[in-house]
Amino acid sequence: MIVVTGATGNVGRPLVAALVESGEQVTAVSRTASEVPAGVRYHQADMAEPESLKPALDGAEAVFLLTSPGFMANGDLQDVVTVARAAGVQRVVLLSSQGVGTQRHPSVLEDAVTQSDLEWTMLRPGNFDSNALQWAEMVRTQRVVEAPFGDVALPAIDPADIAEVAAVTLREPGHGGNIYTLTGPIPVSPRQQAAAIGDVLGEPVRFVELSREQARTRMLGYMPEPVVEATLGALGAPSAAEQSVSPDAERLLGRPPRTFAEWAARTVAAFR
Repeated sequence: MIVVTGATGNVGRPLVAALVESGEQVTAVSRTASEVPAGVRYHQADMAEPESLKPALDGAEAVFLLTSPGFMANGDLQDVVTVARAAGVQRVVLLSSQGVGTQRHPSVLEDAVTQSDLEWTMLRPGNFDSNALQWAEMVRTQRVVEAPFGDVALPAIDPADIAEVAAVTLREPGHGGNIYTLTGPIPVSPRQQAAAIGDVLGEPVRFVELSREQARTRMLGYMPEPVVEATLGALGAPSAAEQSVSPDAERLLGRPPRTFAEWAARTVAAFR
C-alpha cells in the first residue's frame, strides 16, 4: 500500500493516477473531501494534526509527503514521520524544493525526514509550469499576463512529470538516500510563457511586466513573507544552479520532461 498526501493537487492527483495505472494499492489523503479514482481508498486528514493520519497509514509500506505552503506555521513534519514510523511505514518520498539545495529555503522539512530511521528519497523541483495558472483569470478576461522579471528564464517543470518521478521512486528500489533536482527541458521566461499560452489559444496574449514591489504586494496576499522573498529572489536573480537544466527527471522518466508549451496545450481550458 502506498499513501499519497496532498492527493488532490497538481502533483498528488496525477501521482495517484500513475500509481493506480501501475497496479499499486493506493490511499489518497487530503485536507478537504474529494473524489478519487475507482479502487483508491480515500482518507480525509490534516498533516498539521498527525494523529488524523493514523487510519490512512494502516498497512502502508511507503508514503509520499507533500506539505501545504503554510504547513510550517502550524505543523511539524517530525510528528508526521513519528506517526508513520509507528504505523510500520518503511519508506518516505518528500516533495521538497530546489530552494533547499540553493539555501533559499530552510531545510527543516528535509531534516525531519533525513534524521529519521526510515528509507527516504528527496524530490527538489524548481519552478512549476502550473504556477502559470495564477494568470488564468486575467488571460480569460483580458488576454494579458502580468508578472515580474519578464525575461528571466527558469527551467520550469510540469507537475505531471514530478508525479511520474515520484511514482518511480515510490515503486522501485534503489532510490533510498537520493536527492533528485527536477527541472523542465529548457529555461523559459514569463514573456515566453505568455506567448506559449497565446499560441495554444490561437490569439495573442499581451505581457505586462510588474515591478518587484508590485509582485511582492500581490504575493503577500497568499504566501508567507519569507516564502515571498525567497521566491522573488529565485525569480529575479536566480543562481546558475537555478537556471540550469538537471538531468535527473529525464534519467528517471526514461524520456525528456515535457515543455511548458506541452503543459499549456494540455491545460488550455483554464485559459479560454
